[in-house]
Amino acid sequence: MTENIRNVAMRIKELREIAGVSLETLAHEFSIPRETYLEFESGEVDIPVSFLFKIAHRFSVEFTDLLTGESPRLHIYSLVRSGKGISIERRQQYKYQHLAYNFMHRKAEPFLVTVEPDSPDSTANFSSHAGQEFNYVMEGRVKIVIDNHELILNPGDSLYFDSSHRHGMEALDNRPARFLAIIF
Repeated sequence: MTENIRNVAMRIKELREIAGVSLETLAHEFSIPRETYLEFESGEVDIPVSFLFKIAHRFSVEFTDLLTGESPRLHIYSLVRSGKGISIERRQQYKYQHLAYNFMHRKAEPFLVTVEPDSPDSTANFSSHAGQEFNYVMEGRVKIVIDNHELILNPGDSLYFDSSHRHGMEALDNRPARFLAIIF
């Protein structure tokens, strides 16, 4: 795993320890096995973005604090130049770039997401998290599955949904897909 994932895991563990909350308590709160939670804190496995949102909310910290160890400082506006957002590589097929990481007290989390075509041996990556999500496809075609509903989105298509439902996406046509994802 990357150094970045280990640093994020260390910050999660520190938050839990400072708050005096046990592994068992958080695993129960997040409805995951204790072993899974322990793996996330170890920094040796990928940590889903949905889990990071839950941790940030649980401990009332900015999502950026978890990712970078630094608090956002801007409060009037935030300009992020092309290609300069904070990169988050959670899974091999997904690359996220946070587009407002340096703005304080955000009401939404905007990401530029690139989904690489699946390899023959990969499996669908599903997640769920509190809130709602808006996706706008910019390039390529993407299949999005929400619960058991399968939708195909083309460039210019958008989708707004309740992100507490299990969802996942994959690029189609053996080409990468890029879309704007805003999580509320």
